[in-house]
Amino acid sequence: MTENITGPHMSLLEILALLGAVALVVARWLPRAARPPVTIAAAGGFALSAIVLSLVGIRWQMLPVLAGAAFALPFAVSPLLRRRTGRPAWRARWWAALPGSVACAGLIATGPVAAWAFPVPVFPEPSGRFAVGTHVTQWTDPGRPETATADPHDRRTVVVQVWYPARKSPAGTRRAQYLGRTEDEARTVSDALARHVGLPGFLVDGVPRARTRSVPDAPVALEGGRFPVVLFSPGLGGVRTQNTAWAEELAGHGYVVAALDHPYDSAAVVLADGRTIGTRMTSTGDDDEDSRRSVETTGIRAADLGFVLTQLGRLDRGEIDGPLTGRLDTGRAAVAGHSLGGGAALQAARQDRRFDAVIDMDGYPRDPHPRPFHQPALALTQAITPATDPRYLPRLTKVLELSTSTSYRLTVPGAAHLTFTDGPLYLPPVPSMVGSLGRTGSPRVVAATTLAFLDATLGHRPGDPAAALRAHGDLVVHRPDDSR
Repeated sequence: MTENITGPHMSLLEILALLGAVALVVARWLPRAARPPVTIAAAGGFALSAIVLSLVGIRWQMLPVLAGAAFALPFAVSPLLRRRTGRPAWRARWWAALPGSVACAGLIATGPVAAWAFPVPVFPEPSGRFAVGTHVTQWTDPGRPETATADPHDRRTVVVQVWYPARKSPAGTRRAQYLGRTEDEARTVSDALARHVGLPGFLVDGVPRARTRSVPDAPVALEGGRFPVVLFSPGLGGVRTQNTAWAEELAGHGYVVAALDHPYDSAAVVLADGRTIGTRMTSTGDDDEDSRRSVETTGIRAADLGFVLTQLGRLDRGEIDGPLTGRLDTGRAAVAGHSLGGGAALQAARQDRRFDAVIDMDGYPRDPHPRPFHQPALALTQAITPATDPRYLPRLTKVLELSTSTSYRLTVPGAAHLTFTDGPLYLPPVPSMVGSLGRTGSPRVVAATTLAFLDATLGHRPGDPAAALRAHGDLVVHRPDDSR
């Protein structure tokens, strides 16, 4: 059972428990006549909400609230009990009670602060005219062996999640689970992601509770014709759902977004048969060896992206079962990615002319032998600081200048590497981690810039997106004539 978490990052039950705990501490300092009714109401409300929370699942953020209330409860209730038994009520002197009250209040205050720092993510409502549906599938490429295993019969398998324009669902329709098809899968993925970045899993235990804005397997929108497609590759250790807010916003504006889990690279990939494949990507400490492995992984990812585009074409033609038969325009296709996935997107565009545009979200180009490519490119980068790898911008610029179409590099002020993911929705708002654009500002900027680029390149609103892009940061335009 999962509770919905509302605006202040706490559910109604959690807020009731918090108010009850605060009232138990405050009751000691109220006028004599007000103490009994406030204490009784606070104790009853707190006990009831705590019992219900224990049934639906208590988040770690509530533990200091419960501890503070448990410490204050006997001191608040004992005078009432003594009075009922006819014994004289005893209360500690104010100077003796004050440190305990302050300590309890401090414990209780830790709860909402922790809930704010590590909230259950609340996904923004897509602003487009379409509702959003989502569908998860699994495809195996019979022509490619799985190089990460020793089994010569093992073939490369990817898990793909698609977000698409859908018909509006009735009010109250259950929305898709974040991070997985089920809450169990979401918890598996959440724990794996936490391990991958070195965080204790309990810190982000609210993330698997989240629901997105899309409806699983919702009927495809009646209007809109055939929709252009955008393929997405996540960052190193990332998962297909890491950019859900972005994918839902694009789908609401008439795009189909297909995001990939890359087995043995993504933090955790849960297959249709229930098996979980963890990442085998670890740093060796040797820069040259790590770079070689990154190049190899990028090439595998680029091949995954091309394979999925082929499968989407088969799905559109009805050769594969799925909700989008006859509604995919794979003749208008873009490839995108974040971090290592951005490098894979650039490489996929260079080796597969079926892609019409490429978006690199703060990804270092990994192709050791970059070649000219025909697609327009958009590269979004975090704010450049003295800590930025000095090779990054020269390398990125060199690749963008190889495009025979106009390409764009947009440096977003206030952005960090994780700004271009769902991270700002549920991680502490530490600028070095998620940037300073805020929980609503980060997904809005990423969606607005990529939509402006896609609308221009895939034909929704043909034109130069430079003006729209420039409104969000420092823009450098690479025109073919500028580099030739």
